[in-house]
Amino acid sequence: MYPHSARIYGDIIPGSEFIRSLVRQGTISRRAANRLKWFDYYARCGDARKTCRYFGISAQTFYRWKNRFDPYDLTTLEDESRRPHKVRHPQTPEAVVERIRQLRDQYPRWGREKLAVLLKREGIKISGPTVGRVMKRLRARGLLVEPENVRQAKLARKRRRKPRYAVRKPKNYRVEAPGDLVQVDTLQIRLCPDEVRFQFSARDMKSRYDGLRAYKRQTSTAGADFLYYLRKKFPFPIKAIQIDGGSEFRDQFEEACRGKKILLFELPPNSPKLNGRVERANRTHREEFYEVYDVDLNIEEHNRQLEEWAFIYNSIRPHQALDYLTPNEYYRQWERNQKTNVSPMY
Repeated sequence: MYPHSARIYGDIIPGSEFIRSLVRQGTISRRAANRLKWFDYYARCGDARKTCRYFGISAQTFYRWKNRFDPYDLTTLEDESRRPHKVRHPQTPEAVVERIRQLRDQYPRWGREKLAVLLKREGIKISGPTVGRVMKRLRARGLLVEPENVRQAKLARKRRRKPRYAVRKPKNYRVEAPGDLVQVDTLQIRLCPDEVRFQFSARDMKSRYDGLRAYKRQTSTAGADFLYYLRKKFPFPIKAIQIDGGSEFRDQFEEACRGKKILLFELPPNSPKLNGRVERANRTHREEFYEVYDVDLNIEEHNRQLEEWAFIYNSIRPHQALDYLTPNEYYRQWERNQKTNVSPMY
């Protein structure tokens, strides 16, 4: 028999000292011990309403637990599991789960919607939310690990000077076709304490098509070389370029634009938001390329890796702003629409 006990309706109720000892021993939880105090108090006073007022509980709660309470089995005061008897199990086939894991490992910075587009291209019909749930389960099982940020790339701060050839972009200048305006900027990359690179980035305003090239120095010679590279790589002619006032976009770069009759628009001072497309592109390249891949210290190998990444970015990576088309797909669609005199979608 329990010490400090009282009898009521034939039940034996333990006293408060014994209740505390049960909690210390780990026999019952604190929540069960609190409920046991209700019935200890009730056994002493014999008044259910007084017990409810004293402990601040409803009569419904008191009687629900009273009906369950067995003084010889204190586990009847523990919370019961509310887990359904029949639990719905995932219906995604294991082969699809494994393919999602492989794609996420290959493109660790891409979200569920982009991966769903890639799977659709392979003939696997699956929604973005389902891909997200699969990735959540894979993370819980330790089969999907997010990439660690091993390097940090910083945006370069450049002096703004007005080149002789560059002018402010006219307010009535319209961007209607790919190549009408390409934003160009540089991104400073520190591969190691003693090795700094400068990535020249270009993004077409219409198609989001990107061009990338790394150089050891941030000079106008490198800028002119990058312009030559863009004219080879872009699938459409470049009509105008928008830059900030950095020194790398003066002298030889300016003369190269003049020689090719490419309009050159310079931003006003302290207005990087006007070059927002390429600024956002630099963030994407920093997060999805430099923070994920091991970049080679050899400049030629570095540029070869950038070529591979640019192909992924322009021809494989779905873009939310393009309704999950790639820049290359968007340009081909725009080209077909022009031939059939149909206005493009975007």
